[in-house]
Amino acid sequence: MEKRLAGICTIDAPCKINLHLGIGKKRPDGFHEISGIFASLALADTLRFECTGGEGESVLSVNYDPAAGVIKPENNLVLRALSLFRERTGFKNALNIDLDKRIPVGAGLGGGSSDAASTLLALNLLAGEPLSGEELKSLAALLGSDVPFFLDNGGGAAFVSGRGELVEPVKSPAGLWVVLVKPPFSSDTASAYRLLDEAREAAPEIPLTKDTKAQRKKQDLFISPLAPCLRASVRALPKEALLRALEDEPGTWPFFNDFLPVFLDFASSQNPQARANAGVYQSILDELRKAGASFAGLSGSGSCCFGVFSNEKMAEKTKKELSGAKNDVKLTFFLARNAKPVLKW
Repeated sequence: MEKRLAGICTIDAPCKINLHLGIGKKRPDGFHEISGIFASLALADTLRFECTGGEGESVLSVNYDPAAGVIKPENNLVLRALSLFRERTGFKNALNIDLDKRIPVGAGLGGGSSDAASTLLALNLLAGEPLSGEELKSLAALLGSDVPFFLDNGGGAAFVSGRGELVEPVKSPAGLWVVLVKPPFSSDTASAYRLLDEAREAAPEIPLTKDTKAQRKKQDLFISPLAPCLRASVRALPKEALLRALEDEPGTWPFFNDFLPVFLDFASSQNPQARANAGVYQSILDELRKAGASFAGLSGSGSCCFGVFSNEKMAEKTKKELSGAKNDVKLTFFLARNAKPVLKW
């Protein structure tokens, strides 16, 4: 009996934060080795795919949250994922695609990557699952370094390595609230990596001593004037240490983001705008800590900062205090797992 295919698929595409992001040397393929802990949050975009009958072009309609920002059509990963899926499978159905965009653009929250992963999952269901999980992973890696996390993880947290394609699910933090604060500017990932490389080229090699080990344990390591001089080999934390730390209280987390010292010290010395942005980052992180965040950091290559709270009322108060015309502030929480796609026939 021929399998009856669904005609509509609705799927949520959650954002993520990088609780930890260590960046290694640049690889021969142009990518950097990373070592990090990614965690999905309840804040999500929603995509709806409807097969309109027969073969034909697809139409994408985007409903933007006013604070989210706008994606240029040529940069929209939903369309790129659709094109790649069609090439790989021969799927030719005409589609109406609606995207409710809530995740801020250019924030380091992986909104575009999550949309791409959700597109692959939805199309595979609508097409009768022609691709295996491994085949979907290969497509995800072609679309971007963050896409495999959203495709493979199913929600929750994961230790991510390689260029981002190696994803090992771990237990997500529970009972915690996250305040996201995106300043009124975005951060370009490619530019951030170039700055990181330039900062490391300009920095002297520093041996791993007791002093640097002790300094690394401090939560405010990333705002130290010495931070840009600390190379990846000095700052690296082994996988086992990261996973053990994740089980502890957020106030004890030794996590850091290698992009942050570059923005705060190296980039701010390059031009007035970068210096102004660095001041904004520093101010937001200081405010989150003063408000009671157990841990505060930068997600991805920016520009969104986040604070992790153990008290919901304190998190709600912080959201209200930091909200304003300049910052886009959202209150959310860690996901244990993603919601399943909803199919209709």
